[in-house]
Amino acid sequence: MTGAAGSVAEPGIQEVARIQARTVRVLAAGQVLGGVAFGATVSLGALLAADLSGQESLSGFATASVTLGAALCAIPLARLAGARGRRFALTLGNLFALVGIATVITAAAIRSFPLLLVGVVLIGAGNAGNLQSRFAATDLAVPQRRGRDLGAVVWATTVGGVLGPLLLTPGEALGAVVGMPPLTGAYLFSIIAQLAALTLYLVALRPDPLTLAQRLARAAASSGPAITEADRPVAARYAIFAVAASHVVMASVMAMTPVHLSHLAVGAAAGHAAHGGDGAASTSVTLLVGTTIALHVLGMYGASPLFGYLADRIGRVPTVLVGQGLLVAALLTAALWPTVQAAVVVALFLLGLGWSAATVAGSALLTESTPVAQRPRRQGLSDTTMTASAALGAVLAGLVLGWAGYGTLALLALALVLATIVLSPLGRR
Repeated sequence: MTGAAGSVAEPGIQEVARIQARTVRVLAAGQVLGGVAFGATVSLGALLAADLSGQESLSGFATASVTLGAALCAIPLARLAGARGRRFALTLGNLFALVGIATVITAAAIRSFPLLLVGVVLIGAGNAGNLQSRFAATDLAVPQRRGRDLGAVVWATTVGGVLGPLLLTPGEALGAVVGMPPLTGAYLFSIIAQLAALTLYLVALRPDPLTLAQRLARAAASSGPAITEADRPVAARYAIFAVAASHVVMASVMAMTPVHLSHLAVGAAAGHAAHGGDGAASTSVTLLVGTTIALHVLGMYGASPLFGYLADRIGRVPTVLVGQGLLVAALLTAALWPTVQAAVVVALFLLGLGWSAATVAGSALLTESTPVAQRPRRQGLSDTTMTASAALGAVLAGLVLGWAGYGTLALLALALVLATIVLSPLGRR
């Protein structure tokens, strides 16, 4: 259909709704695939870092490197999305992740700790693209469904994120068959998933949601008197802080949990060995860590549609506060019973739920507090703040774990939760 000047008319409301529904489906499928690689990295990174460095106090550098890579690339990828669309940014992120996975496998083969960190940084850069998917889900969303559309895409990460850790044991078996270094077999599945995600975005993410949203905004502005988009910078800054603080709490405690659980599992295995049963301690550690992280990732993503509905129904800030309550429950559980495996598993699940509520609601608050033209820049700033802070938090968490223990780490993380609660009135301005 063409207008009076012969230009192609912009799609109507019903057509935009149809495009949005398809976009959410494509983004959700991409998150399923992308979550496999990230889930494996979360589970294996700390163990590989401790193994290659020979020092458990350096295990936090793996998670720090993931978040550093995401921090370094969040703003550049957001700017690329603003200039060339979401599709370009997402596929570039997939390429970064593929190169990173190959580098990690090489590092494990030649026993190089510095090269391992380079590879994990590249995987983190790829995760910066994955993080943009939740914002891509809001580009064409109507305000009344913004939280739910965002939550649906975040939820899709459940499948890949839970599957990634659960692939550790079969991945190790497959890796041993093909001669891969220890603790890297699961990355075979990650490579396949990343290639599939890259192809999906290239072929199916059309029209590009951000490019279309920008065109629609320009068309509305040029067609006569238009509704002025609200710019709420104070609320936007609170949203950035709430998302970043919740992410730091989650990443810091989660990053140290594999190492902490390995201590508990090895201690139990040593008790059995003293009675003549050497047992397969390594397999026990891998199974315990993989299962715990899988449940944690289930908490992170599985309930996101519920939190998206709550964010639309009761408001963004109240849902952020629901997340803070869940984080408090998680941290107190970890602090009070740090040597009980079941309690640690429960704490990690609650930690994931709290992160989910704060991230879904905070991201929706940031989007609706910012005009379309400024969204990529602020969204990139949010992801950079979130990931850079978490990188520092993961490094400090490793030091705290070595010096004061897992319970103390959980108690110290409470400070950020309390700050998010105290500052919440800013989100209503």
